Amino acid sequence: MDKHAAADEDEALIVREVYQKYAESFLSIGAITRDLNARKVPTRKRISKWERSTVWAMLRNPAYCGKACYGKTEITERQRITKPLRAKNGYSPRNSSNREKPREEWIEISVPAIVSQSIFDIVQERLKSNKIHSQRNTKVETLLQGMMVCSECGYSLYRTYTETSAKNRIYYYRCFGSDAYRFEGNRKCNCKPVRQDYLDHAVWQEILKLLQDPDLIQREIEKRIEATKNGSPVMHQKIVIEKQKTKLMLSMDKLLDAYQEGLISISQLRKRIPELQKRVNVTKKELENLKTHELALDQRLQLLDKESFISQIDQKIDHLDIKEKKKILRLLVKEIVVGDDIIEIKHSIPLKEEAENENNGKSYQLCTWRDQPFTGQFIYALLF
Repeated sequence: MDKHAAADEDEALIVREVYQKYAESFLSIGAITRDLNARKVPTRKRISKWERSTVWAMLRNPAYCGKACYGKTEITERQRITKPLRAKNGYSPRNSSNREKPREEWIEISVPAIVSQSIFDIVQERLKSNKIHSQRNTKVETLLQGMMVCSECGYSLYRTYTETSAKNRIYYYRCFGSDAYRFEGNRKCNCKPVRQDYLDHAVWQEILKLLQDPDLIQREIEKRIEATKNGSPVMHQKIVIEKQKTKLMLSMDKLLDAYQEGLISISQLRKRIPELQKRVNVTKKELENLKTHELALDQRLQLLDKESFISQIDQKIDHLDIKEKKKILRLLVKEIVVGDDIIEIKHSIPLKEEAENENNGKSYQLCTWRDQPFTGQFIYALLF
């Protein structure tokens, strides 16, 4: 047995072990990950440690039961800011991401199976059940969840809670990087937990101040309408077809010049001109169709511009539930960077920086259980 075959067999044993522990021993993905790292089991690349996402992807891969699939994802517009992108200050020349396609659209190829079909089906059923009955699907929604980033380490903040001696449950936001158990006992940062109710209230009050200036909202809508037009596939296709049309017209002019100079005969000219003219007519029809789509796009954008978003907010601002508030927040805010005593709200609307901060020292008043206001500083960042 050569080295490659031995390596493949070792990897197959690890795959079978992961499936067995999840399907038969009922270990969680996190427990399996910690066990593999504790035993120093090498990953496939042998240069990194095991992550929950790696084990989760292994459990979902149909190639291990003999069905290698291709065409599982498609390119779509970027929906969220990841930690690597955040490290680049939110800029990337590639504004796209991969999204999983429906299972019936995958292309299957038979390959040697590592685990049985029955074990694979059991794993898929448990993954589906855990997704439905996960605690994150039963907890109460909060305003800022999924939008916060730690200023110290760049990891996101999640909501958790603690209980007092009086059996009162206190919710707060905690940095993912401050949990030592996630990183083999070595925490990434020392960020303090933040009281959820105080932080939600403080950020929402700043959003209300923003909504009180309708000119800012109107300018932002106009800017996004222009960006939508410029980024529309219809506009890009129109430019390409116009270039094709110009190139065909130049070819016809060159043929006429060649005929006038005696370089080609009249028969050659009559043979080549009709074909070029036919292609020119096709490009004209395509441009007319694109013009219709362009007009439809303009009408939709005008309807967006005419919607009385601000007036509706003014009428219902005191009666909004948590879901409606979250919709408004996600329309206006890109992300919120939380530090020791600074909250940085990043959005696309320019504002004057509010630099009033009476307390120059560090403050963790958002972490206390007393009803005290936030004394830190809000910084508004403009994202392009």
